[in-house]
Amino acid sequence: MSSATSPAASPRSATTLTVSLGERSYPIYIGAGLLGDRERLVGHLAGRQVMIVTNETVAPHYLESLKATLAGADLDVREVILPDGESTKTIASVERIWDALLAAGFNRRCTLIALGGGVIGDMAGYAAASYQRGVAFIQVPTTLLSQVDSSVGGKTGVNHPRGKNMIGAFWQPKAVIIDTETLATLPPREFSAGLAEVVKYGFIRDAEFLAWLEGHVESLRGLDDESIVHAIRRSCEIKAEVVAEDETEQGVRALLNLGHTFGHAIEAHQGYGNWLHGEAVAAGTLMAACLSERRGWLDATDVARVQALLQAAGLPVVAPAGMTVEDFLARMRLDKKNVDARLRLILLESLGRAVIRDDTPSEMLEALIRDFPRD
Repeated sequence: MSSATSPAASPRSATTLTVSLGERSYPIYIGAGLLGDRERLVGHLAGRQVMIVTNETVAPHYLESLKATLAGADLDVREVILPDGESTKTIASVERIWDALLAAGFNRRCTLIALGGGVIGDMAGYAAASYQRGVAFIQVPTTLLSQVDSSVGGKTGVNHPRGKNMIGAFWQPKAVIIDTETLATLPPREFSAGLAEVVKYGFIRDAEFLAWLEGHVESLRGLDDESIVHAIRRSCEIKAEVVAEDETEQGVRALLNLGHTFGHAIEAHQGYGNWLHGEAVAAGTLMAACLSERRGWLDATDVARVQALLQAAGLPVVAPAGMTVEDFLARMRLDKKNVDARLRLILLESLGRAVIRDDTPSEMLEALIRDFPRD
């Protein structure tokens, strides 16, 4: 992973990072106004055929701007506009993308552009991974959560009623283009949900970044440009480093799932979309921190720091009312990190250092879930 500034000749200035995966390496561009950068967008297309995949919420804000940027470049640009929400992250939605590609007669040199949040990025990526056994796609994430997490690393897929992201593929984009101006139209609740993934990076790998976040969470929520760019850049740097080490999550990449085993259980049990992904991850992160305290690795002051930062970010620090121990465990047993029926959890040996453990005593885990506060 490297960091640099784009050449002055580029129409828009941007910070550029690289996800280092050999021949499949790709850039992450971070800057304001990048949706208007034709040179950067067109430079990553596989051919003339372009399918923009977006949703009914994002399209009114940014679809025409993106189409205007691509206009005049001798391209065949089509679009498919899907419903919004986590509950739409299904094979049926992906079939609509495949149908649009086939109806347009798109070939293996087409490119899909995912314009939206994590749901759109995951579905467009899965459609690209499977259409004619694999075509190009570009991530243009418009939410904070997708900018710092789901758009980077090549995880694509859909949900199943029994579990989140259980069907999918690893398929890397050709580029990730992060226009920070899109955050201006993001509802505050969605922005806070994205902060759950930002603070995760501090908890698992960078104590210095964690301390910076504690001092800048209010400026982030106030959409301070300098703070936002720094938070996105550092988050993407960490994500890119981990993905380069372990692309298909055979080892260290699982650390990025701090809070997700508990959080995915909450999402699935509550019904996708009732709790936002970042909200569920926040509650799950505090549960992981409390379990780490019970294992003797964190102390009460550490756990208080975790809770205080999540609360300052506007995130929940309780589990859903009525969700039982068995409700949690039934969902957690389906987690993709589990090996040979052993529940693998991401825990914290210290703030800034996460570990993967499959030896948590069942009695301790059940007691933690039972004792954790409910809303």
